[in-house]
This record gives sequence, structure tokens and C-alpha cells, in this order.
Amino acid sequence: MASPAESSVTYEELRDLEIEFEDVETEIIRQQVQLSRPLYEKREKVVAQIPNFWPLVFEQAPQDIDEYIQPQDSALLLSTLTSFSVSHFEIENGGSGDPRSVLFRFEFAENEYFEDKVLEKKFWSRRSKGGWTGLVSEPVNIKWKKGKDLTSGLLGLVNAVWEEEKADDKHWSTVKGENFTDKQKELRDQIEKIGLGGLSFFAWFGYRGRRVSAKESELAIEQLQAKRQARKAAAEAGKSQKEEEEEDDEEEEEEEDEIELEIFPDGDSLALALSDDLWPGAIKYFTQAQEQELASDDDFEDDDDEDAEEEDEDDDADARPAKKRKA
Repeated sequence: MASPAESSVTYEELRDLEIEFEDVETEIIRQQVQLSRPLYEKREKVVAQIPNFWPLVFEQAPQDIDEYIQPQDSALLLSTLTSFSVSHFEIENGGSGDPRSVLFRFEFAENEYFEDKVLEKKFWSRRSKGGWTGLVSEPVNIKWKKGKDLTSGLLGLVNAVWEEEKADDKHWSTVKGENFTDKQKELRDQIEKIGLGGLSFFAWFGYRGRRVSAKESELAIEQLQAKRQARKAAAEAGKSQKEEEEEDDEEEEEEEDEIELEIFPDGDSLALALSDDLWPGAIKYFTQAQEQELASDDDFEDDDDEDAEEEDEDDDADARPAKKRKA
């Protein structure tokens, strides 16, 4: 087998081919969103007439969602969630943005935990200058009622740090720990004290992700396209174009995982599970919930029948006259 060094195919060509596949997948998502929109609108009208539709859907959520829903979260969702939706906001109303950017909308009835009736969280699909692609977000505050904060204050701290950083235009990932502000230090200390294991599903609203602005993403995409065009032109001309790999490596080294002050490190994974699995598969999960409930009812009825049969047998035994003993 020929090694990469012996092959006439370059890594750049393979990378460009991989990116072309990604481009096709993105366009497929764009077309799928457009074609399925009328069906989702129809489904929304139908499920609005079904009591507890969305609470039951979340009750049957797949493992990669359910693992983040704690018992208190489940009780809140089951008793107060009235509606849930996912939209691809960058391509709505004729927009030409990225179809992978999504908006989540949760609607709630009056409840004992928070004042909000609607919670919305946006995720933007971005590309960094170093080549990373994925979802980024901004923290969303929740107006918790006194003593009812399921995130133990972490969500409020994340939002306080976010507002502070916006004012100073300085993301925490660009600052060394010893130079953190008082709010950043407080958040870091609280994360270490409380720990993230078993943290509430509602901490997800505090997810931020990597620091990749819209401007950086736009420039990164333009530069990527320019490099691809240059390589294509060079290949057509029969010339070779050497990439400055050292520069790329330096950029990639700068992009370490930014999780030190992240209260929900898997926020992007959960967003994908909600948008790509739970949202399109809602009817399937609701049906599973109904079937499970019917199965439980059948088991309960079977147990009742067995108890009734045992009681009848006991009654029959008592009613039968005892046999006379032989003298």
C-alpha cells in the first residue's frame, strides 16, 4: 500500500473533498427544513389538542437526553411544560444563513420554580479561524423564585460573568485564571464546590461554547473558500501549492477546550440530540409513552384479576361443607 508521501493525492485534496461532503450535507438540511416545515406546522396544530403531549415526549426521551434530566427537572417538565419547538432561524423568511443554527423554545404554565412563561435559547453554527466547526450559544437567564433555583446559583453567575465580559469585550478564555475578575473567580469556585455531576437540565441554558464571533466565522469561511479555489486553480494548471502547516498548527493550538467556566460542557451535544432526534421523533416518543402506560394498566388489571380469583377460591372453600369424619 502506498504511503501518503508516495501518493500523488495531497492531504489538502482530501480535506477539500471532506468539506465538499459537508457542504452537501448542509444543503440537504436546508432542503429538508423547507420541505418538512408544512408538516411540522400541521403537527403543531394536532398535538395542541393532546393533553400533556410534550411532557410525555420528554418522559420518553432517548438516553442522550434523559441522562441530563434529573428527578426535579422531570417533575417540573411533566407538570408545567405546555409546548416545545425547534426552528432554524437563520433560514426563516427567505434567509440564506446556516440551516444548522437552531432556536429552542419552551413554554410553561404557572409553576413554583420560576416566573418565566417562555424560555428560548439560540445556537449558532460557526467556523473558527483554526478550522473548528460547531455550535456556540449565549447564556439565558431564568427568573427563579426564592429558594427554587435548580442550578444552585450557577446559572445566575454565568449570566453575570457574561454581562461583565460583554461590557469589557474580553472573553474569559483569553484571561489566565490568576487574572480572573471577582465574578469569574466566584463562578470557578462554585463549579468546583458544587460539581457538575447530576446538575439540573436547566443549567443547559447557561451553555456558551467556544468563543467564535459571527465576524470571525464569516472571515474563516471566506478564507477557506479562497484557499480551496486557489488549490483548485493550481491543480488545473498542473502546479502544486504547499500549505503553511506550521501556521495552521499554531491556530489549532490556540483552540483548546474552553470548559473551565462552562457549567454545562455537553451543551452542544444536548442541543443536537434535541433538534435532530427528539423534535422530529416526537410522535414516536409520545406513542411509546402511551404504549407504556397501557402496558402498566394491563399489568395492574392482571394483578387485580389474580387477587379477585384468589379471593373467590377462598370464598368457595369457606362455603363448601366440611366432610364428615368416619367414626
